[in-house]
Amino acid sequence: NVDFHARFLSKHLEHSCMQQNAALSCFPDLTFTAWCNSHLRKAGTQIENIEEDFRDGLKLMLLLEVISGERLPKPERGKMRVHKINNVNKALDFIASKGVKLVSIGAEEIVDGNAKMTLGMIWTIILRFAIQDISVEETSAKEGLLLWCQRKTAPYKNVNVQNFHISWKDGLAFNALIHRHRPELIDYDKLRKDDPVTNLNNAFEVAERYLDIPKMLDAEGEFMTYVSCFYHAFSGAQKAETAANRICKVLAVNQENEHLMEDYEKLASDLLEWIRRTIPWLENRAPEKTMTEMQQKLEDFRDYRRVHKPPKVQEKCQLEINFNTLQTKLRLSNRPAFMPSEGRMVSDINGAWHKLEGAEKGYEEWLLNEIRRLERLDHLAEKFRQKAAIHESWTDGKEAMLTQKDYETATLSEIKALLKKHEAFESDLAAHQDRVEQIAAIAQELNELDYYDSPSVNARCQKICEQWDALGSLTQSRRESLERTEKQLESIDELYLEYAKRAAPFNNWMEGAMEDLQDMFIVHNIEEIQGLITAHDQFKSTLPEANKERESIQAIQAEVQKIAQYNGIKLAGNNPYTTITPQSIDKKWEKVQQLVPQRDQALQEELARQQSNDHLRRQFANQANMIGPWIQNKMEEIGRISIEMNGTLEDQLTHLRQYEQSIIEYKPNIDQLEGDHQLIQEALIFDNKYTAYTMEHLRVGWEQLLTTIARTINEIENQILTRDAKGISQEQLHEYRTSFNHFDKDHSGVLHAEEFKACLISLGYDVENNKQKRTGIMDGDDFRALLISTGNSLGDAEFARIMGIVDPNNSGAVTFQAFIDFMSRETTDTDTADQVIASFKILAGDKNYITAEELRRELPPDQAEYCIARMAPYTGPDAVPGALDYMSFSTALYGESDL
Repeated sequence: NVDFHARFLSKHLEHSCMQQNAALSCFPDLTFTAWCNSHLRKAGTQIENIEEDFRDGLKLMLLLEVISGERLPKPERGKMRVHKINNVNKALDFIASKGVKLVSIGAEEIVDGNAKMTLGMIWTIILRFAIQDISVEETSAKEGLLLWCQRKTAPYKNVNVQNFHISWKDGLAFNALIHRHRPELIDYDKLRKDDPVTNLNNAFEVAERYLDIPKMLDAEGEFMTYVSCFYHAFSGAQKAETAANRICKVLAVNQENEHLMEDYEKLASDLLEWIRRTIPWLENRAPEKTMTEMQQKLEDFRDYRRVHKPPKVQEKCQLEINFNTLQTKLRLSNRPAFMPSEGRMVSDINGAWHKLEGAEKGYEEWLLNEIRRLERLDHLAEKFRQKAAIHESWTDGKEAMLTQKDYETATLSEIKALLKKHEAFESDLAAHQDRVEQIAAIAQELNELDYYDSPSVNARCQKICEQWDALGSLTQSRRESLERTEKQLESIDELYLEYAKRAAPFNNWMEGAMEDLQDMFIVHNIEEIQGLITAHDQFKSTLPEANKERESIQAIQAEVQKIAQYNGIKLAGNNPYTTITPQSIDKKWEKVQQLVPQRDQALQEELARQQSNDHLRRQFANQANMIGPWIQNKMEEIGRISIEMNGTLEDQLTHLRQYEQSIIEYKPNIDQLEGDHQLIQEALIFDNKYTAYTMEHLRVGWEQLLTTIARTINEIENQILTRDAKGISQEQLHEYRTSFNHFDKDHSGVLHAEEFKACLISLGYDVENNKQKRTGIMDGDDFRALLISTGNSLGDAEFARIMGIVDPNNSGAVTFQAFIDFMSRETTDTDTADQVIASFKILAGDKNYITAEELRRELPPDQAEYCIARMAPYTGPDAVPGALDYMSFSTALYGESDL
């Protein structure tokens, strides 16, 4: 009776885990006879004694036909032993044909009524036909049955199914299974965990009365057979579970896609905001007054290039990858394409990025030009101050000298002397004309270059020019005064005159030489400094001749002294024709001699600096000439890898990731080159004749290389997604890629319209019949023959429809991803809105609406709430309070409604 079963089961489960042989010997009739009769009753018969009633093989064959649904060979009706053995052998052969190995079980033992062999055979049949066919999510039969029990009893308190023995001892698990599928049969809330006998009695009675499940115990000690009867009894509920799984899958895809869309919008917004804030800074052209301030601007720009921009380059690349992955997932799940908010398209971001790089390039050029301009201004300003100081020193007292009236009381000889002295002054004045013109020219250039201190320069230059004009007028006036009295004067001492005439130009030459020796210089390469050194060497070669001239001039003065001494003439002061004394000539000559080695040192120091700069140029060029071709080579290799299709997609993905890692490991070379470039900029080197590569070119090439390898990896990943989602085999993908590459004549990675059309024909695609005829990839004469034979099979209208699918933007080119998307869409099945609607209809019990209670019962909590929050109220004529419209919700998932 039921009470015996319940008490025995409770006690048996507490002891846990009796082995199969023990079970077979303890209660064969109780379990196996009941199990066999539960199936034989379907054929209008049953057995009383399991050892005796199967001996002739007739009911054994009938049992196998009932549980398998197949017909066995016609049994033999004779009563002889050979007839019985033949019947049993037919049954055993049928069992063996189902992949079951019968160890040590023969027909003779069954015919002889061997209880152990008979029970072993029945247990083998139970395992094969009642348990082995159970499958939940591709698990084994036992694991699948256990998983099914766990899922069905999960919502019930005090139930935790982990096995087929201890987990069932309190009877709550059996009652939970019945209540889950037939809640009207059991009041589960009234059951108590501490009353296992009552619980088990209740489950056994209900199962036998309403579910046609016989009272039996399992033959393995884990009660799998008894539980499997519940599985088969409720197998119809699997349709609802399958429908729920389909809906969960669709909703999970939709939720994931929404998260990806939100992440894209935020990342795009942040990147565009950064670009918007950065461009005004790069477009600011407010100049600074000093080199120090401009150098700080350049340092800030370097910091932007090294620190702030690289993470944004990575963000931009990741944004494109996320966008492509999202679009691929949407295509694979048959969803509408993602359209970002206005102004946040990938093309908008690329446009903003292009504007940023344009502003960046213009800002760098402006910085370097400003530094050159300020350097030039500093040089010119210093040169102006030096020349102005020399001129002002020379003109000091000249106006007083020209305005004095000494000739009015002078003797004739003194007048002549004054006249000659004045002629020497005019010669000196003319010699200084070039310097004044140079000062004016430098001031003009400073104004043109917008020198910040131009007002003070202009004021000083104006003063010098006005003073120079005044000196000219005064000089002319004095000459006229002296000439008026010239007839009254006698010739003056020729020696004094000769001294004055020769001393003045020599003095000017020395002053010019001192000025040149102290003149500042700026050069940008070795050739320019070597030119200055050569000029300086030429100057030094003239010094011996200049010394002879100095000695000759000094000899004139010595001759004057000799004549005066010889004739007893008392000279009245210095040479009346010039203020240039022999002492001043010697002093200036000594100054020239001191300045020459100083100039030598300055030139050699500049030569060393230019040699150092040249070393920096060569150092940068050697590295750049290696990195530039390396980057180009890597770009070409990536192109070959994406075309050659060596190995599976996973092999290609692994190879590309290893290749990406090798590229990343090359980054220290780029960093080293950045360091060399910084040294060059700090040394103010603006050209490099040893290489055609600039740092900007290499930066762009490096960034393009990183972006290309990332995009190529993303393409392979998308191909894997497409393959797995659409069930495309590796051979199909290889065939698609081979055909695509064959017609990609220019290796551009895309097919133009005519190439794409030829590719479809080569794959045997008949557009007019809307199906594929696979004939293999063709080439040469075979392809031309196919074109002739197919004529206009690819009709214009149909081909235009296909192009609208693979090229929605009308670019005239078809990518490989779009190509395989199209081929996979044409050859594989995907979830549709109708399928989802059908699944909801199963959950709703064939109603046109569904309730929140039904959704929470059949779906996981998070996805049930997701549906409830998004489903509109159902308004049909059969609507009830709380009814939800699952049809409009399903069509909205696939973009087929405005919901």
